[in-house]
Amino acid sequence: MKSIVCHGPKDVRVEEQPSPVASSNQVLIRVSAGGICGSDLHYYNNGGFGDIRLREPMILGHEIAGHVSVVGDEVTGLNVQDLVAINPSRPCGNCKFCRAAMFNQCLDMRYYGSAMRFPHVQGAFSQELVVDASQCFRLSSDTTPQHAAFAEPLAVALAAINKLGKLIGKRVLVTGTGPIGALVVAAAKMHGALEVVATDVNDNALKRAKAVGADKTINVATEASELEAYSADKGYFDAVIEASGNEMALRSALNVLQPRGRLILLGLGGDVNLPLNQLVAKEIKISGNFRFHEEFAWAVKLISDRRIPLDPLLTGVFPIDEAITAFETANDRQQSMKVQLSF
Repeated sequence: MKSIVCHGPKDVRVEEQPSPVASSNQVLIRVSAGGICGSDLHYYNNGGFGDIRLREPMILGHEIAGHVSVVGDEVTGLNVQDLVAINPSRPCGNCKFCRAAMFNQCLDMRYYGSAMRFPHVQGAFSQELVVDASQCFRLSSDTTPQHAAFAEPLAVALAAINKLGKLIGKRVLVTGTGPIGALVVAAAKMHGALEVVATDVNDNALKRAKAVGADKTINVATEASELEAYSADKGYFDAVIEASGNEMALRSALNVLQPRGRLILLGLGGDVNLPLNQLVAKEIKISGNFRFHEEFAWAVKLISDRRIPLDPLLTGVFPIDEAITAFETANDRQQSMKVQLSF
């Protein structure tokens, strides 16, 4: 079988690997679709991010869906040919955080395509993949694999929305409308937000955010005054979800957030300086959001029921042999939102 293996910056190769064999409690998946994530691009462009670096070749990818081809003897509830989304998160179940049901904070987490530990956790961009049955979430037979592969980023978006509580009647600002930010927009509207405003510096990204439900979009590079208008009378928005990782976006968000508003941080941008006086005076409640757990099942259900608009976010599908072209296309944010591979 073929796999997409990263050896270092700008060194991604399509390599032959031995086909895996499922044990009695496992499932063999014929991978159909895989989305290129921002973390995949960090490995592709830089060989890692922050202090996390590739120390051995690693198969990339964690946003995948495929069809069941072999079912282990002890597995129930799955059949050959079922379309499934694969949860890439594999908490240990035994550490203190798992025992407290904080699975996304697991001390011994194994997450597909991650160099955080050594040996690295190999990713899922392969034509075949053996997974635990518990990682498989079945979708309706008329769902496309491309839609199913959105389950992981949608789960991240849903986890952020989940931290806000009831959204009915609320005004929400989403800063940064890459794939995750755009899915946050869609999820916020689905959960009853009265108004969702989205900001970015890219008109293409904003156009797609509008297509999935944003009531208003603002290009903060060319229309900054439109966002500043929301800062009158101590702010307008009940909640801000910051998905860009940009310090200026974060500072601008604090200006337009109402006192006692909620700020959810999704974007990873390294160290930033925050105006503590403003945070204190407005009594802002800040939460980070890291991955997901139960939200993966929710994402699969919403996708299977066609309750989330996904077509505006899919901007290209490339065969596995054109992996480098796919990664370079995903790098070009002027034209791309979510780029996927076909296996």
